[in-house]
Amino acid sequence: MRRRSPQEKKRLSYLKDRRNVYGENQKSSRKNIPRARRARHHALRRGEQLALERLRAFGGALDDSQVRFGRRGTGQWRKSADRPLGEVVTHRLERRTGPGDEAPPRVQEQVRRVRRRRG
Repeated sequence: MRRRSPQEKKRLSYLKDRRNVYGENQKSSRKNIPRARRARHHALRRGEQLALERLRAFGGALDDSQVRFGRRGTGQWRKSADRPLGEVVTHRLERRTGPGDEAPPRVQEQVRRVRRRRG
C-alpha cells in the first residue's frame, strides 16, 4: 500500500466520509432505527394474530402459513443514506451568509476550495 499525501487524504475524506443530515440527534438514530423496524414487525404479527383469532372463532381450518401470505405491509419507513462530507461543508459555508446576501470573498474562496478538492 502506497503512502497518500495530505491533499489526497483530504480529497478522499470529502468524498467518502459521511455526515448525518436527517435532522435529529445522531445518538437517537441508534435507538430509533431498530424501534421503527420493531414497530413495523409488531404490527404485522399482531395483524396475523387477529386474522387467526377470527378464523378460529368462526371455525376456520387455516394454518399459520396460509394466513401469513395474506398479510398487508404497514408503513413504508426507509433508512436514508448520510450525505458526503464535502456536500455538508459546502452547504454550511453557503448558509453562513444568509438568504440574498452576497457571500464575502473569504467564504467564496472556501467554497471553491472545497468543491475543487471534492473533484
